[in-house]
Amino acid sequence: MTQDVEMKEQQAPSNSTSSTVSVLQHLKEIAALIETGAYAREVRRILRAVRLTIALRRKLKASVISSFLGFALAPGSEAHQRLSSYLPKDDDQNDMEVDTASSATQTTVKHSPELEIYCYLLVLIFLIDQEKYNEAKACSSASITRLKNLNRRTVDVLASRLYFFYSLSYELTDELSDIRGNLLALHRVATLRHDELGQETLLNLLLRNYLHYNLYDQAEKLRSKAPRFEAHSNQQFCRYLFYLGKIRTIQLEYTDAKESLLQAARKAPVAALGFRVQCNKWAVIVRLLLGEIPERTVFMQKGMEKALRPYFELTNAVRIGDLELFKNVAEKFATTFSSDRTNNLIVRLRHNVIRTGLRNISISYSRISLADVAKKLRLDSPNPVADAESIVSKAIRDGAIDATLDHANGWMVSKETGDIYSTNEPQQAFNSRIAFCLNMHNEAVRALRFPPNSHKEKESAEKRRERQQQEQELAKHIAEEDDDDF
Repeated sequence: MTQDVEMKEQQAPSNSTSSTVSVLQHLKEIAALIETGAYAREVRRILRAVRLTIALRRKLKASVISSFLGFALAPGSEAHQRLSSYLPKDDDQNDMEVDTASSATQTTVKHSPELEIYCYLLVLIFLIDQEKYNEAKACSSASITRLKNLNRRTVDVLASRLYFFYSLSYELTDELSDIRGNLLALHRVATLRHDELGQETLLNLLLRNYLHYNLYDQAEKLRSKAPRFEAHSNQQFCRYLFYLGKIRTIQLEYTDAKESLLQAARKAPVAALGFRVQCNKWAVIVRLLLGEIPERTVFMQKGMEKALRPYFELTNAVRIGDLELFKNVAEKFATTFSSDRTNNLIVRLRHNVIRTGLRNISISYSRISLADVAKKLRLDSPNPVADAESIVSKAIRDGAIDATLDHANGWMVSKETGDIYSTNEPQQAFNSRIAFCLNMHNEAVRALRFPPNSHKEKESAEKRRERQQQEQELAKHIAEEDDDDF
């Protein structure tokens, strides 16, 4: 028994060493993929290298990265020394084991700018995962300085990821305002270089920067003046729609905000649960402000029940038109609404709650006194009858209720409800649905991809097989791309 235990204890380090070597081997394969993509100028290979790196993210260790830096970068070079200084020095034994295991099979890799930028990205991801935010800020700043001297289309994919982690490292230390000028300068450089993916990423980072400090006017000015083009990344397009929806909501443009937020939630990958939760929270508030009541299925989506529970109770209070219940819900979940930054929007909902309750009263009673209206609405004011009279008159003027006000007797007299099918409302509802379907069809047609010159030349069987293989890789790339950035 004692010998068995000792043997098991001796086998454990070898297993960890083999897993470390396998991760290092994967990184070497990624480096070869980047070199091939850089030589052939195929951005698709660089994208695949980034996706494979994200898959290895949880397995990265300081010893593995240190060994990979020695493999990918020239020993003693400025980049190698700088990146090695950011890594912790607490895994000396593992470093020796990995170096010993890999020294026999190590081959020289040609040093290229793409591989150097990838090393910056790899170290930056590791530092953020290890919560070493100060080192991450220094590493990201150094990588941005290096990027300014490179103008290669094969670097654009890696640069966009570096921009994201550059902003994230400063956001985690609550110093986003310090890099706003740098992000604006980078966006200008990306525009001059026609780096559209970089422009998308930097525009979203700038919008996030402004919205973090509630600078909605500046965010809208930047968004309206920034160049627009066809989206290259589904993730960046989803983020742009979300930020646009938030800006439109603050500007009281609820119809456009609702469309942007719902589109962002619909286009987001299934794996991006946190992002879809945020989109649904804002979309629920906007629909309530528009006078709509979201369906119960919105709050019962898989994995969102707990996060959307406060908004479900808020929707129930608005649907009933109970002002007292609305106040209780707002006080009960005040911390949640404050963390979601929806407090100001919920204050706006008070008027909608009163209007909904007034609409229910006008449907239930053909004639009711203003004192009873104030009592049913639970108006807590020094002169509730006068407040009820002003609320009713405003609702009649806005067309929220179909009634008349008898000032002499202090009554609200409701008119008989007519047939809704005699109005244009059904036509407008059908028109909005048809427009939605046509818009989705047009987007699907624009997203179709065809091989170049397919109508001019007939392909052989070998070319057909090669084309089909490329199409399968492209379909796999599109499917995997949805799960990467979120």
